[in-house]
Order: sequence, then C-alpha cells, then structure tokens
Amino acid sequence: MPEAALDVAPEQAPEKPRSRPNWAAIGAVVAGTVAITLHASRFGKWIVDDAAITFAYARSIAEGHGPVLQPGAEPVEAFSNPSWLVLLSVGRLVGLFDHGSIFGIPDYVVYPKALAVLCCAGILVAFYRTAAALTRRPALVTLCAGIALAAIPSFVIWCFSGLENSLFALAVSWLAAVVCRGAVNDRLLTPRVAITAGLLAALAALTRPDGAIYVTAFPVLALLRVTKPTWRPVVQFALLSVVAYAVPYGAYIGWRVLEFGQLLSMPAVAKGQQPPDTSTLGRVSEVVTYGGALAALLLAICVGIALVQPSRLRVGLAALLVPLTLALVAYTILMPDWMAQQRFATPIWPLICLVGTLAIGRAIVRSNIRGRVVIVLGTVVALVPSVSTFADASDSFRASPTVPMCVVLERFGLPFNHYADLLGVRQGSVLMPDIGGTALVSRLQIIDLAGLAEKRIAQIRGGGTLVQQLPDYVFETARPTFIHMHQAWGASLYEDPRLARDYEVIYTAGKAYDGTDLVRRDAVPNPGALTAARAYASQAIATANAQAVQAPLRACGATLRP
Repeated sequence: MPEAALDVAPEQAPEKPRSRPNWAAIGAVVAGTVAITLHASRFGKWIVDDAAITFAYARSIAEGHGPVLQPGAEPVEAFSNPSWLVLLSVGRLVGLFDHGSIFGIPDYVVYPKALAVLCCAGILVAFYRTAAALTRRPALVTLCAGIALAAIPSFVIWCFSGLENSLFALAVSWLAAVVCRGAVNDRLLTPRVAITAGLLAALAALTRPDGAIYVTAFPVLALLRVTKPTWRPVVQFALLSVVAYAVPYGAYIGWRVLEFGQLLSMPAVAKGQQPPDTSTLGRVSEVVTYGGALAALLLAICVGIALVQPSRLRVGLAALLVPLTLALVAYTILMPDWMAQQRFATPIWPLICLVGTLAIGRAIVRSNIRGRVVIVLGTVVALVPSVSTFADASDSFRASPTVPMCVVLERFGLPFNHYADLLGVRQGSVLMPDIGGTALVSRLQIIDLAGLAEKRIAQIRGGGTLVQQLPDYVFETARPTFIHMHQAWGASLYEDPRLARDYEVIYTAGKAYDGTDLVRRDAVPNPGALTAARAYASQAIATANAQAVQAPLRACGATLRP
C-alpha cells in the first residue's frame, strides 16, 4: 500500500546497526554528489577573488607569519570564515594546497573544490539521516533532494567558489538533522542533542558571521514543545545548548580581541551592517523569485498538507522549519550582496530541497490515484519554469563569472609588480579594492581600498564618512606608491585635487576613474621610466582584459608567488 512507499517510519525503537553496507543509502549519496559535482564542473577552474583573501591568510599562518594578509603586515582580520581558514591552513601544512599541481591542475583549485565535494556529500548524508527517521524510503528521499539541490546554480556556484559556503551549508544541514531526529524520536531534551546542536551552531558561526543565528535553533524548538510539567528541563537543556555554543565561539572571540583588538572582523566593520527593520522582510521575495513562484507555492501547499494530520513526519517537518526560518531571517537581515547568484542564500537551498521532497512525497503517497496524478502534474508544471530559469542562470554565470581570482591577479597583482620594477621601486605600496589574487603574487604592501584588510579604511567605510575622510587618509597618511581605482571605489579620490597634484597616470580606461593606475610623482626616477611603464601597461592590460573575456574560467599557473 502507499504507506510502504514514502510514509512515516514505524514508531518502534531506534534503528539497529546494519551488518552489511546500506547500498541504497550509499548509492543515493554518491549519485547526488556526482550530480552536484557535474554541475560545478561547468564553471571550470573559476575561484572568486574574495576566496583568495583566505588563501593568503592560510599561507601566512602555515609559513609562521601569523594571521596577516602578507608577511610583515599588521594583523587584521580580513577573513570572516575562521573554520574554513583552518581547513585551508591544514591543507597548506600537509602539502595539498598552495604548493603546486595535483594531476596537472593547480592545487589552489583542486583542494578547495575537493573540500566542497566532501561537504556536499556530507549534506546528503544529513539528508539520509533525517529521512531515515521520517520515511520508509530514505534513500529515495535523499536521491530526489540531492538531484534538486544539484539543479540550483546558486548553491553549486558558491559551494565551489573557493569560499566557505559548502562548509556553512554542511553545518546547518547537520544541525537540522540533529534537532529533527531528536524531535521525532522524543529525545530532543537530552544532553547529547542539546550539546551537538550547540556545537554545530558554533561551527556555523565560525564559518560565517550570520551563522551565529543558529544558536537559537535548539532553544526555539525546545520552547515550542514546552508544557507546564516540562518547562524546567526545557530551560535547562536550552541553556546547555547555548553553553556548548558559547565555549568554542567565545574562545574565538577572546582570541580575536587579543590578536586584533576588535570585537568584529574587518569585513563586518567595513560593511557597516545596520539593524534590521520591517523593509528587510521583503528580501525573502528574492529567494522566492530565484527558486520560482510556482515552485514556492507548491512547496507551501504540500508542507501545509503534511502539517495538518498528526504524524512523525509532521513533527519532523516542524523541526526542520525552525532552521529553515532562521536561514531566511539571516538572509533578510544581511545587507544585500553585490555578487551574483544569491551568495548568502546557500544554507537555504538544502533545507528547502529536503523539506520539499518530504512534503511532496507525503502528499503523493497519502492521495488516491487521481490525487497523485494531479500532484505529479502540478509538480512538473511548477518546476519547469524553475528549471528553465536555473539553466539560464548557470549559462549566464559560466559566460561571465563573478570577479575571477586569476583575472584580478593578472590585471592588478602582476602589472603593479612590473611597474615597480620599471620604476625602480623596491619598498612600495599599492592601494586597490581587489586584493585576493593580488595578495598571492604582489611584492608590494597592499592597502585595501575596500577596507577588508585595512583597519582605518574599514572604520571610515563603516562609519559612513567616506567622502569626507577617505581622501585625507589616503593622501596625507597612507600615501601609497601606486593606486588603482575603478567603479565607485575611487570616486572620492578621483575628485580630490591632491590626486592630480601627487600622482601620475600610468594607465586609464578613459572613463573618468574607471580602471585607472597611478604612481606617486616622487617615485618616478625619470620621464623615460614612466614612459616604459605606460608602454608596458597598454600592452599587458589589453592582453589581461582580453583573456578575462575569452577565458574567465581558467587557472593562472601551477604556483602563485610574489
């Protein structure tokens, strides 16, 4: 009967250990991981430039220079993903990262993408563990949810970008699995579940700053189940979960204060995150629009149907909706991201795929033949526009990926090194907003115009005093040897008369401050050296720009060194 297909698991006792491998589970996890990896392969060797900032810190830590962007630089927390930094640093120490090539592919591409594959497999294992507590066909649920996840460009792109998104999604998915299984097995109020949930929330918070919101997942779910006789253990275990979170996370905050003298990382300071207001709630529509309005409507209807009748699945879905709601809240609170493809939505997609698969499966097996036909046809109709949108989004990103690390390295890192050579600059500095790839190859001191790795600029940007204070800091205090400006990053500098007074143009794209390289007049030894630098720039930058358009998904050499 339908009950045996995709309905609730029996109420008896916990699953017994299997004496033989569960090939259905293994196959579902492997198939879903392969599907995700195949989609990721469309984006070649692309690594986003922001990821290279963490790469540079991993190199500095592994080489004994401490948590700095470059050897000898002031300690500034330009990263906001310490757990991901630890994985990269370990890879660097054992020779798997930032050393050369693996099977002919640069290890700065292979290693972070291999970590992403492992994290995605771990997410699917979390799917299986969750589904095993709720249905009789957990492998089928895992396979369907994994294929759905593989189809979402936003998830795949950012998991394989070199950034921490895959680890973040893994932590949130396992947190959801732990609280869901605890709820349906009536073991939520136990030390094991409370502590595990707290530790997973700490991992999420140490992977991305907005991960701190997940410390509330266990307490919220516990409080939703409180009754008069159980309020005391609910409070006790909620506090236990918070303590389990606070120990590792608090230890890191303490280290941050001692090491950097800051309560917040520099990216948080520079972005000037504002408290949320009612207008931010509308940002949920961005997720709905990206995933498809019809798909969202189908999901809402099926979840509603599943929540009507008492069952283990209802308890499990209610538990899963807590971390999903937190993920949506975190997305709406964060300031909008300028990068494409909903970078901050990564933990939302696994939870939606799992909840949707469970709810739609429940609706199908609980319906008669006619109802099943209607639900299946409705699912197809709802998903076709989403699949079409996803295909277009994947193609669009493949043709024009967000700020490739190698494009930054070849346009900014290497040319400014060569400018310095032609002008005889031995101990110089460069001010620019794109610092990831540059930090891996530059022999110049980098001054971050975006403020992620420059404390004073971060304070200026976060405080909203950019126009008034940034030019004074740049021209009177920092006094960089070289400057690169483009787009809005250099507007206030370009309009300041001290720029023309103190700097010579080496290269300009011809659009005001869009794509301009400059050098301090007092760093130019003679007119001939400046002419040579300009001649080099016109040829080298044209080549770099052409490569950026023609082959944005390529790597840029086996090793990246100053």
